[in-house]
Amino acid sequence: MPEGPEIRRAADEVAKILVGRRIVAAEFNVPSLRLYEERVIGQPVTAIDTRGKAMLTRFGNGLVMYSHNQLYGRWFAVSRDEQPRTNRQLRVALHTRSHSALLYSASDIEIFDASEESDHPFLNRAGPDILDPSLDVAAITERLEAKDFRNRALGNLYLDQGFLAGNGNYLRSEILWAARLNPFTRPNSLNSTALKRLARETLAIARRSYRTRGLTVPEKVARERRTQGMSFEQYRFQVYGRDGLPCYRCDTTIERLASGSRGVFICPSCQPR
Repeated sequence: MPEGPEIRRAADEVAKILVGRRIVAAEFNVPSLRLYEERVIGQPVTAIDTRGKAMLTRFGNGLVMYSHNQLYGRWFAVSRDEQPRTNRQLRVALHTRSHSALLYSASDIEIFDASEESDHPFLNRAGPDILDPSLDVAAITERLEAKDFRNRALGNLYLDQGFLAGNGNYLRSEILWAARLNPFTRPNSLNSTALKRLARETLAIARRSYRTRGLTVPEKVARERRTQGMSFEQYRFQVYGRDGLPCYRCDTTIERLASGSRGVFICPSCQPR
């Protein structure tokens, strides 16, 4: 399932064709949203924001369209005469004079007035966006030490969108490996040095994945592995999806554990319990 970096990149592509332009035609293939078609036609798109795995399309009249990628929705940004090659079901189409933003498959779509945004069930409880430029090491460290989060196992915590919005399964495996922390470790058992290291890796890996279109390893490491003949899926991760293979740091066999009802990948030597 796409995580914060993938959602932000999709938002960037949609923003390129919509922001600052007026909607000349709209199609909502969700019965509860059809009444908004006429209300968005003629309106400029003022911004495309993300909050973790949710995308927010903002219109000039104060309407906000919320779409959440929980159920594998996908946006396409195309020219008006282009038809994406997909078997997915079209849910939303927003057309400018020259381009179209098309949302397929998603079922979690809503439209509301901007004044109601703070009351939205997901947005109200979501933590800071992991790619928010203002998020820093100090802020993440403070959240790790907060009463609501300090007693929880890191493996569960790093899937909780209320802690940091946009984190997901591959990011948590890669972050915890880089920080040398076991997914069953709790923040309240860590000293300040370990907490800050975890916060630094959280930011670095999420931002690197966004910047490089999916790499969690340093770019230099990716180049070296690519020259060895590895495919993108082979060289992009340190541990995620590599169970049964040797750890790049110590050669111990990578294991897949159950944590938060999903698999987390660890090196038992680098990340002892």
